[in-house]
Amino acid sequence: MQDLWVFGYGSLMWRPGFPFIERYGARLHGYHRSFCVFSHVHRGTREKPGLVFGLDRGGSCRGFAYQVAPEDAEATRVYLQEREQVTSVYLDVTRSLTLIDGPSPKVDALCFIVDREHEQYAGKQPFDRQVELITHGEGMSGKNPDYLQSTVDHLRDMNISDHGLEMLWRAVEQRLHPRSAHR
Repeated sequence: MQDLWVFGYGSLMWRPGFPFIERYGARLHGYHRSFCVFSHVHRGTREKPGLVFGLDRGGSCRGFAYQVAPEDAEATRVYLQEREQVTSVYLDVTRSLTLIDGPSPKVDALCFIVDREHEQYAGKQPFDRQVELITHGEGMSGKNPDYLQSTVDHLRDMNISDHGLEMLWRAVEQRLHPRSAHR
């Protein structure tokens, strides 16, 4: 049996939920992190959807590569299926990652790519619509603004500058706390 590698680019960065041997900075080429999925479960409901990340075509994405021991691989796959595929909006595929600080230059990792044919695929929503969906989204995993803030915080910790997400977070924060955002 071999180690399983898993790519985390959203909530898997701060809450993987599975045992792992090591975590390394990594880059996935050919896909980018995008608020392109209407959330009907974790950060919203069908009636009041939130907006969560998917890996969409084009560009590249920095995140974490998790190395899972062979004896934990099957349980981790089952866990990730239950967590990430509640509505089957993602395609679970294997893609090559470039490790930034790892033991080898490249590894093949399990990645969750958005299914553009799925009804929850949101595409690129206008900025104001993103702010609205994120501000008001809440689901079984919590409030949508917390999801955005955690992602922004973890990208900062990784020294990854994402001006678009920073701007989105400021707009959501302003919407949530109109008076305190100006201080």
